[in-house]
Amino acid sequence: MTYDFSQLKSNIKETEEWLTRELAGVRTGRATPTLLDAIKPEAYGTRTALRELASVSVEDARTLRVIPWDKDLLKTIEKGITDADLGVGISTDEQGLRVSFPELTNERRTQLLKIAGDKTEHARVTLRSHRTDAIKMLEASGKEGGIGKDEIIRLKDEIQKLVDAGNDTIAAILERKQIEISQ
Repeated sequence: MTYDFSQLKSNIKETEEWLTRELAGVRTGRATPTLLDAIKPEAYGTRTALRELASVSVEDARTLRVIPWDKDLLKTIEKGITDADLGVGISTDEQGLRVSFPELTNERRTQLLKIAGDKTEHARVTLRSHRTDAIKMLEASGKEGGIGKDEIIRLKDEIQKLVDAGNDTIAAILERKQIEISQ
């Protein structure tokens, strides 16, 4: 009987993608539309993601343009961005909103590096829990008699290699973000 690593591989990939999405939301010196993804203003009686209410585009390196599809939601979207407390300047005009990100200070860069590190550590903890789950499933299969002891030891090494590769990818993602924040 061979052990199926597809669930572990899927979980590792999912964790890497989660970290990439989370770090995309950490603001750097450059404005990107993903910085506003977490904003969900109260619209039509429910909290709705900003990207479902308006188009968000990059106007310049530190400015985003938010153009609501329904102009009546302009104040609601403005309130949602203000409530998110991103430390941004907001101005409105006839087309929509202009969200201006201030220049990063060294203190803010240090905070962002810490946030990125915390999110990366959370991803590493998640990988370790995936490894633990995979080993428990493997040992359960061994107790059922489908896999021999030598094979279990070999498969545990394979599991560890997959997790190590996932950790290497996570470290590379963090390193890219640290470089981006430091610039």
